[in-house]
Amino acid sequence: MLFQVRAAQPGAGVIELEIEADSVDAAMSTVRARGLAALAAEPVTATRRAGRRGRFSLVLFSQELLALLTAGLSLIEGLETLAEKEHASEAGRVLHRVLEHLYEGMPLSEALERQPQAFPALFVATVRASEKTGDLDEALGRYVAYESQFDVVRKKVIAASVYPVLLIAFGALVIVFLLAYVVPRFSLAFAESTVELPWASRLLIEWGTLFAAHAGTLLVAAAVLLAGGGWLLTRVETRQRLARLLWRVPAFGERMRLYHLARFYRTLGMIQRGGIPLVTALGMAGGLLSAGLRDSLERARQAVEQGLPLSRAFADNGLTTPVAVRMLRVGERSGRMAEMLERIGAFYDDEIARWVDLTSRLLEPVLMVVIGVIIGGIVLLMYLPIFELAASVQ
Repeated sequence: MLFQVRAAQPGAGVIELEIEADSVDAAMSTVRARGLAALAAEPVTATRRAGRRGRFSLVLFSQELLALLTAGLSLIEGLETLAEKEHASEAGRVLHRVLEHLYEGMPLSEALERQPQAFPALFVATVRASEKTGDLDEALGRYVAYESQFDVVRKKVIAASVYPVLLIAFGALVIVFLLAYVVPRFSLAFAESTVELPWASRLLIEWGTLFAAHAGTLLVAAAVLLAGGGWLLTRVETRQRLARLLWRVPAFGERMRLYHLARFYRTLGMIQRGGIPLVTALGMAGGLLSAGLRDSLERARQAVEQGLPLSRAFADNGLTTPVAVRMLRVGERSGRMAEMLERIGAFYDDEIARWVDLTSRLLEPVLMVVIGVIIGGIVLLMYLPIFELAASVQ
């Protein structure tokens, strides 16, 4: 989850950062680990997050700056071009502040670090590593590819969930329409009937009679329950409890673990390609893991500091799978650890995509059957009294 953290930075005063973490305490701990004094933290809602991205898109900035550098412009010229293009927006103000620091002689990484609300620590570290090797354009390309790969998985999950969500919503609307409009009118016709009806039909008629007599009260109660449920979902604690419950579901929890590990491995591989030491990279990428996995990562990091191979440290702390362990050992023997980490992330992403596709293919017909049975059952129970009356007349 994304949190906005206010912190005090020596020489810069109070600044605001966006931190990906599981809780407020975890977000503030991450900020303190960077040497800042965390003051307060609050979750960033979907609306505020969309607004922030609308003001400054880091991926778009990276793509445009990469294109300008590839075209032969210097760094200053490229930033001036982007700042001029965005002169009336928040992005333009951010870029102007970055340019001011560059004019003062600061390196780009330090200038970006002074704008933490726009440039996360991972991006700053990538740029800082590129300053030592002079391959800023390659670093930008890696970051763009890194974000694009995450977007691919995210879009697959969203696309696979659209149809089931629409199916559930439409089925729920039909069921509500039957229970709130059709059943009460049917129940009035059979309320005085002396025919012995099946238990389920009597229950449905009693519900229809109750709703017809107290429709306003029941609708208000339903609205209050929905509003209360929506409010609870906005609470960080509620979402954390739901996430912990989902983690306990055998199949779903394992896929959530693989999703977190895929992000972690991709991030770690990108940082390693930038030349950042492994132990430092482990600390930087740890914020992408859930709380339980983050504890395991800390134990693994300490083991690596003591000289244990990365593959052994990850295997001992539950941060890998049998296939990933073999790929890590290959990376250790060949010296291509960054490439192996990225390949492991891609392998996990492919596995998640296959699981999402298979689950959606199985879920759609199951949902259709369940919704059809519920709607058909309601309609059948409404018409059973008619059949009973017809039988009694005969």
